Amino acid sequence: MATFEGRFNDASGLRIAVVVARFNDLVTAKLLSGCLDCLHRHGIDTASESQQLDVAWVPGSFELPLVAQQLARSGRYQVVITLGAVIRGDTPHFDVVVAEASKGIAAVARDTGVPVIFGVLTTDTMQQALERAGIKSNLGWSYGLEALEMGSLMRALPSAG
Repeated sequence: MATFEGRFNDASGLRIAVVVARFNDLVTAKLLSGCLDCLHRHGIDTASESQQLDVAWVPGSFELPLVAQQLARSGRYQVVITLGAVIRGDTPHFDVVVAEASKGIAAVARDTGVPVIFGVLTTDTMQQALERAGIKSNLGWSYGLEALEMGSLMRALPSAG
């Protein structure tokens, strides 16, 4: 029996793309900060001229899947992280955006074979979103860890070819 697990301590050679929604950037900028802090502390070069990390900004969470797909298909990245914040309002817009973003992001991972981390907060209030982006804890850190684990795990799995 083989057991496969990802590790957090070997980021060598790992290239990561982060796609961040600009809508609700008060929240998403904090998620990005937490994510980058995690990646940096685990050995990813996060400097602006880094060869290991690129960040792309999109208008909102609805646009995350398209850009994640383009980056995943490029062959340049072993993991893509998506960061967004969709906060419930008085209309069904919330449900549409959340459904399409989540389905789209999942489809990108399945279609490309590149792990895509779902870092889209879906909350009822701005306060809940801010709590998850740094007031109580920063889930951006968790999304960075997930990326490291999945990138390492994918290297450890047997190849299909």
